[in-house]
Amino acid sequence: MLKSLHMKISLKDPVPKEIRKELEEYDDFIAHLLYHRGIKTAEEAKVFLEPDYERDLHDPFLMAGMDVAVDRILKAIKEGEKIVVWSDYDTDGIPGGVLMHDLFQKIGANFENYIPHRHNEGYGLNIPGIEKLAEGGAKLLITVDSGITDVEQVKRANELGLEVIVTDHHLPQEELPPAITILNPKLEGQTYPFKDLCGCGVAFKLAQGILAKGDFDIPKGWEKWLLDMVGIATVSDMVSLTGENRALAYFGLVVLRRSPRPGLQQLLKKIRVDQRNIVEDDIGFMIGPRINAASRMGEPMQAFEMLTTKDVALGAQHAADLERINATRKTAVATITKEIKKKISVRGVESPVIVMGNPNWRPSLLGLVANSVAEEYERPVFLWGREGNNLIKGSCRTGADVNLVELMTHSTDVFAGFGGHSAAGGFSVHEEAIYTIEEKLSDAFLKLPSEKVEKNIDADLELQLDAVDKGLLARLSKLAPFGMDNEKPQFLFKDVVPQDVVWFGKGKDHVKAVFQTGFGTLEAIAFFAKRDLGKDAKKLKAGEKISFLGSVEKDAWKHAPRLRIGSILT
Repeated sequence: MLKSLHMKISLKDPVPKEIRKELEEYDDFIAHLLYHRGIKTAEEAKVFLEPDYERDLHDPFLMAGMDVAVDRILKAIKEGEKIVVWSDYDTDGIPGGVLMHDLFQKIGANFENYIPHRHNEGYGLNIPGIEKLAEGGAKLLITVDSGITDVEQVKRANELGLEVIVTDHHLPQEELPPAITILNPKLEGQTYPFKDLCGCGVAFKLAQGILAKGDFDIPKGWEKWLLDMVGIATVSDMVSLTGENRALAYFGLVVLRRSPRPGLQQLLKKIRVDQRNIVEDDIGFMIGPRINAASRMGEPMQAFEMLTTKDVALGAQHAADLERINATRKTAVATITKEIKKKISVRGVESPVIVMGNPNWRPSLLGLVANSVAEEYERPVFLWGREGNNLIKGSCRTGADVNLVELMTHSTDVFAGFGGHSAAGGFSVHEEAIYTIEEKLSDAFLKLPSEKVEKNIDADLELQLDAVDKGLLARLSKLAPFGMDNEKPQFLFKDVVPQDVVWFGKGKDHVKAVFQTGFGTLEAIAFFAKRDLGKDAKKLKAGEKISFLGSVEKDAWKHAPRLRIGSILT
């Protein structure tokens, strides 16, 4: 989010003549948006604007290891061996586990699903869980969205006679787990033509392979019903929405709008999302956070069971439980945030890095809190809590022009482990280091060169408010679904005068500017504007000219669908 009402905004360059000729089938508006999404030929435009299931999805057997995985699974099904699907507990892993559940149930496999407890077991495979499954008679374990770094855990599984197939999309390390095969498009030497599948996407390719090679009495194309889970995971996991992922997200939304899952239908009713008109924002802001909340609060199976049940009453109960869990999560995050801000108000913020912790804080909630605190105080924030296994873990967000990975690399003696990228990360801490971590991080911060971020923003085009109508939204929707590497087009609305400015929400943190157009009133909404604008928030007044950047979207929250502008105030 931007911090100033007067930040410079530039318009993106016009389409070069030779590219414009290639895109001559499209008007100037669409051609401009296509060009700035990297589309430069008529063929690329056709593929982008007209997703095709058969054309855009690759043959699963192009993925190295697929033949071995499929043959081993078909053998297990034929011989009645017990299969365990071990999936991660987030909005990629849980839908991936649901996908494999539905597939194995459909083809009559002997199987069970296992989702580790985030607080007590942590991410990935763990040896106590593996030993319990082996003791229960499991012979084949299939990971979903995890396992690529679990070398010792897979070795232990092998010792117990439990063979492992790893399906994952995370970056592999130098030593790979000794699984019978690994399906991961990011493996070195991997032959699959698309590298950016999410974990559930990899599981879907495996499902395609099993159905293609196995002899099952299942209608051709049945696997498309699994795409609702792939759509949720692909959008939620913030993978690139280009190439095969664009098709998976597109058709995932098509299936979601017709999905017969009773639990999902009940959840959508509860959160007031019209199933027939679901868009990617509904996944990102409404569905995904509720699935994630289940594991953050220690109950990942609630989300799994909601998505797999065929009973309407049970689905309604799971949906209600999930909504309760999400409300509890919101309260817990707000409580921790309030506690931190109170401490800061007492002690001040003299240190260039804020470090705080509490053994009673759930590490799974701290990324949400750290993001809020870092943006408000404009400096790196490191927050830690204690897992159920007594491990001290935390999350960090930057809030400043410094690379977090670089910062942690220069303070390695206080960390048991860390990872992430320039703006966000996670870490674990040695018990004795919690008393010195702030001092050492602050020293490292002062020695690092500042990474100045260019604050100028490029808008796609300048628009008049009167141009915002249903026809414009329909044209924009052809470029959807939006997400990573296909962001919503951002338009500059220059020198416009709101007739009303309303701050809303519990803390009056969000703002709505109301404009009069030739079609009636039009609202521009910016969430957390008070936090992001700081002192400049006071400059927003009815009757006074402003310029702002925003995307055109449909708002159907608690009322009939209508147009609005999702605004990044500038």
